[in-house]
Amino acid sequence: MESFEKEIEVRWADVDQNRHVRHSAYYDYGAHIRIRYFNTLGYDAKRFEDLNLGPIIFREECSFIRELSPDDIITINLLSGPSKADGSKWCLYHEIFNSKGEKSAHIKLEGAWIDLSKRKLTTPPLELAQAMQNLPKGSDFVYGKK
Repeated sequence: MESFEKEIEVRWADVDQNRHVRHSAYYDYGAHIRIRYFNTLGYDAKRFEDLNLGPIIFREECSFIRELSPDDIITINLLSGPSKADGSKWCLYHEIFNSKGEKSAHIKLEGAWIDLSKRKLTTPPLELAQAMQNLPKGSDFVYGKK
């Protein structure tokens, strides 16, 4: 599959008192891209509501590599990681690049799907599980490696 990526303009509200992007904004960028991806698959908020289905996060971690600044136009992608075959539990990655194309952050996300009526873990529709698994493959970030 083709990679899924978007450009985002760094907003004034994303910047902290040190004049660089605050740590929590990186996670917001990742969430934005994931929701945009689900929307492109036809899984918007209404469809998730109709399915009584929602993504939940068990763990999310970011490796901060380079600063992002208020004037940056950043690019963020979505990559797949190890997942259960039925898609019930999954791992996704994001890479964030600054306006010079330098990798600035690496996010790892582990999650699952929840049945919102039963409040129990569940499996997603097959097409959604396959679409997530068919994203380009990502991996854990290790400092010192590009």
